[in-house]
Formats: sequence, C-alpha cells, structure tokens
Amino acid sequence: MEACKPLKSDNNRLMHRPLTPIRILRGLLCLVVFLSTAFMFLVYFAPVSAVMLRLFSLHYSRKASSFLFGLWLALWPFLFEKINGTKVVFSGDMVPEGERVLLIANHRTEVDWMYLWDLALRKGCLGHMKYILKSSLMKLPVLGWGFHILEFIAVERKWEIDEAILCNMLSTFKNPQDPLWLVLFPEGTDFTEEKCKKSREFAAEAKLPMMFNVLLPKTKGFCFCLEALRGSLNAVYDVTLAYKHQCPSFMDNVFGVDPSEVHIHVQRIPIDEIPATAKGAAAWLTNRFKLKDQLLSYFKDQGHFPNQGTEEELSTLKCLINFTVVIFFTMIFAYLTFSSSIWFKMYVGLACVYLSSATYFNIQPLPILGFVQAMFYCKNHSSE
Repeated sequence: MEACKPLKSDNNRLMHRPLTPIRILRGLLCLVVFLSTAFMFLVYFAPVSAVMLRLFSLHYSRKASSFLFGLWLALWPFLFEKINGTKVVFSGDMVPEGERVLLIANHRTEVDWMYLWDLALRKGCLGHMKYILKSSLMKLPVLGWGFHILEFIAVERKWEIDEAILCNMLSTFKNPQDPLWLVLFPEGTDFTEEKCKKSREFAAEAKLPMMFNVLLPKTKGFCFCLEALRGSLNAVYDVTLAYKHQCPSFMDNVFGVDPSEVHIHVQRIPIDEIPATAKGAAAWLTNRFKLKDQLLSYFKDQGHFPNQGTEEELSTLKCLINFTVVIFFTMIFAYLTFSSSIWFKMYVGLACVYLSSATYFNIQPLPILGFVQAMFYCKNHSSE
C-alpha cells in the first residue's frame, strides 16, 4: 500500500505505540489464532450452512452463515478495541438496527473496511455485510474462502466485465427478508496525495467539484447498485472515516501500533430522498463526497467530527464470551481433525478442495426449488 498522510489535529498529536518484542509476539499469536479459527470454522461450518442448507433455502442458509461466521468476525472489533486499545469514536446519526442499506465510505487505507465491522457489530448486522472488493483479494489464503462464503462481490474494475458480475450477484440480494449491508467504496482505491492531485486535474477538466481530502467518486457502480436494490433498501449510510495518529496498515492492526483513534461519522439518508434517475443519483453522490471533503477538513481543524458519542463502547464481557465460544469450537474441530477418525481428515480435505474451487470459479449453489422453477420457466418460455 502506498503511504497515506494522516488527518490529525494540530492541537492533539497522539504518538503511535512503539513496536516492542512483546507486541511482535502478541501480534504473531493473534495471527495464528485468527487464521486457525477461520480455517476450522470454514471447513466445518461452510459445507453445511453455505452448501447443503443453501440447496433448500437461500434465506436460512444466509441466516446460518451470518450467525456462525459473525462469531468469527466479532474477533476483529475485540482485537481493535479491547486488545490493541484503539479508541473508536462514533458521531453523526444514530442509525437503527435491522435496516437494509447501501453503505458508502471514503477509502483512506487498506483496512478501512475492517473498521466498519465495529459499527455493524453494534447494530447486529456483522454477518450480513457484503463488500464490493477487487478480485485479487479473493486469492488470500483462507480469508478468500470466507469472502466467498459471505458473498462478497469480487470485481475486476473493468465495467464491461463487472456489469454482468454485479447484475448476477445483486439479483440474489433483493429479498427484503434478508438483512443486508452492501458496502461500496466509490473512490475505487485508497487515498494518496498523488492520486488526489490527479483527481483534481480531472475534476477541473470535467468542471466537477475540487476535493482535497477524498478522490472524485466513480458513480457508475453506485448508480447500478442503487437501481438494482432501491425497492428493497431502507436507506443509504454515508460513512466518513478518519484516523489518529496515522493511517494504519493491516500489520499495524495485528501488532497494535496504530491507530490510536478511529473516528467514524455516520449520516443516514432515507432511500426516497435520493434521486431516482441515474444522472440525478450520480450528481447526488458527487455532492455527498464534496460534503465528505468538508467534513474531513473540519476533522483536520478540530481533531474530531461534530456530534460525537452516538454509540456505546463494546461490552468486554460479551467480547470475552464470544472469544471463548470461538476458541471452544476451534479446539473441538482441531481434535476431530488431528486426533480422531480418518473420516474427519477426509472431510477436511474434501472441504478444502471444495472451498478452493468454489472461490476460484465463483460457484454458489442454487436452491433446488429455485433451480427447478427457473428450468420450468425457461422450458415454457422456449415453447412459446
């Protein structure tokens, strides 16, 4: 990742934590725990919740996967807020639980998307988040399997390819009974001063607003998602992220050296307040990023966003209970894998083969009833 300059207050410069031997050992232990728990959850739960159950009910398959893998995802806010001691400050609107939303956010660094889990956990939607992300991330060992099981949308950043991918995936997200937080970073890449300069040059040529803390948003993907899901969405959440002391990398989070604070500003816009036309929605998004640019300028000057304190701190007790449950299941699965029958070893091997191939070829099983109905429809349609 290219270096990113922090947004920080001149009045409150917080020093980042030094990388001590203890932090290195703790970080390596955390990596082992996170990867081992992810692996065991995926190979034992995914074939049941995301394959067999999905053959009979897409709705209940998603409920089961969201609950089971939400347990694992909750380890990350626990790491950020309780183990690393990063202060997460929420501001703006207090959003309700249980909404179906399209969430847009600025993209400061490679781990912005992970801090959105802190908000989702507080709203009971952690396992229901689906990100639109670059396809190369699906190649990450173990984690790529998880992205696939949770139905993240992998794109190539070429509209002639991505349009069909989005159309196919979004068509399965329209059931109002399925909770949904669809996350999109309209800038398309993380912020750097060099990219910002090029963005301003393009804005000057196209007579668009000049921005200094964000990049000019790409509107096509946003408009496409909005049009496809508008009938089943409650709102759009406009989230703005800023960091103290400096923008973190993934390894900064693992070792707990940065950031000292994460500020998350949330604005809820009801879906009926957003223009229905593609042109109007594109102009609306550009204006939102202009307001986001101003909000980040405010953060630079004041060291915080307006209207702080909209969310409570995570419960340490609940975090510890969740951690204990995850470790308990992992220990059972590890015992079954290494100290039990050969059949469990074969099951794990077959699960790994399936997860690898399903992720690589983007295979999502169709519910049997839905498949039969689709075949019946095609047969009737061809005979007319």
